Amino acid sequence: MGKYFGTDGFRGEANVNLTVEHAFKVGRFLGWYYGKNHKEDKVKIVIGKDTRRSSYMFEYSLVAGLTASGADVYLLHVTTTPSVSYVVRTEDFDCGIMISASHNPFYDNGIKLINDKGEKMREDVIDEIEKYLDGEIAELPFATKENIGCTIDYTAGRNRYMGYLISLAVYSFKGMRVGIDAANGSAWTLAKSVFDALGAKTYVIHAEPDGTNINENCGSTHIEGLCDLVKREHLDVGFAFDGDADRCLCVDEKGNVVTGDHILYIYGYYMKERGKLSDNTVVTTVMSNFGLYKAFEAAGICYEKTDVGDKYVYECMSNHGYRLGGEQSGHIIFSKYATTGDGIITALKMMEVMLAKKKTLSELKSPVAVFPQVLKNIKVTDKTTAQNDVDVKAAVKKVAEALGNDGRILVRESGTEPVVRVMVEAGSQELCLKYVDEVIEVIKSKGYAV
Repeated sequence: MGKYFGTDGFRGEANVNLTVEHAFKVGRFLGWYYGKNHKEDKVKIVIGKDTRRSSYMFEYSLVAGLTASGADVYLLHVTTTPSVSYVVRTEDFDCGIMISASHNPFYDNGIKLINDKGEKMREDVIDEIEKYLDGEIAELPFATKENIGCTIDYTAGRNRYMGYLISLAVYSFKGMRVGIDAANGSAWTLAKSVFDALGAKTYVIHAEPDGTNINENCGSTHIEGLCDLVKREHLDVGFAFDGDADRCLCVDEKGNVVTGDHILYIYGYYMKERGKLSDNTVVTTVMSNFGLYKAFEAAGICYEKTDVGDKYVYECMSNHGYRLGGEQSGHIIFSKYATTGDGIITALKMMEVMLAKKKTLSELKSPVAVFPQVLKNIKVTDKTTAQNDVDVKAAVKKVAEALGNDGRILVRESGTEPVVRVMVEAGSQELCLKYVDEVIEVIKSKGYAV
């Protein structure tokens, strides 16, 4: 990870550590960078944004930078991250930009960069952008006269993406009662339109964005409201998205949460039954629940583990030709249909399995017995030094040996904060707490805690 860009773009509090000047310079660099290879025609870059108040500000700043460097900018307006990825990879765009801080609160925002294949931007390009932001690259030339770029309203691209989503459905949803929590974000009109078109009776909550209520006590990070809706209205299923709709968590007909791990098992087993699971393997991250791996082993399904981050999941899938992977948080990648996590595709695929097997979501998820899990963060003076301390490593090893095959411990550095995360999964909540606290006490005793 660089100074500005992490695993999921340049993210920070709007006009504090992510400013309009940053956005302008990112636009200036991208317009110039892609313009180097365009001698006869204009650079084409597409932009989408979520519903945050600051998204409009960053959109205009990016547009100013891009057009000043000679790029033409196509505006999707409020849309989802996966829709930007889809439009870029299916049309003749040089790159795409999504303005969103995903599941973060409204006062944060982010700039996500997508290459011409619909994938996250290459690291070497990110490195060059960071050098420009830090003044290590000479000032770039401005476009003049007819070479100055312009903006084009491109809601047609968003509509075409919606048509693509509808085309992925194998069955009619007629007779199905579906709850949707749009998180007051990017999916606030899109998701309902897709499910309505497929015949479902939809019940939508948190679809009234005002610029400051995105993710506020709603969506995939606050799923309690959707659980209540499903139980109150006796719905068949519920789907909760995050701010930019690249994640989806589900609620079964009983009002219980269905995590990304459950989704990976349900669709992985469905693919295996039909002989569609490439190399009989599903890609997970190290944060997936121990119960998922137990269920995979019982079903004869192999799995890979990557570092936390959909970027690493996709890299593993791409390198080995795997077709399904994702995170516990609901960031699921179906590589046949998308190059990034897509919350609405995830919802459509869960509907497909339910209708194909004529089973409820609670029945489909039942083989996954989720292990109790406790995760605690401890703020430290130096993440790497604390994690690699001899006594800390000895404490971690002692816990791992005590757990044996009945649980696990994971200690890792945060990619975005000065904290070390200690996570334990075991047979009981009490045991998890006991072992997590043991390791944290050692970190504190060695003087690393802030």
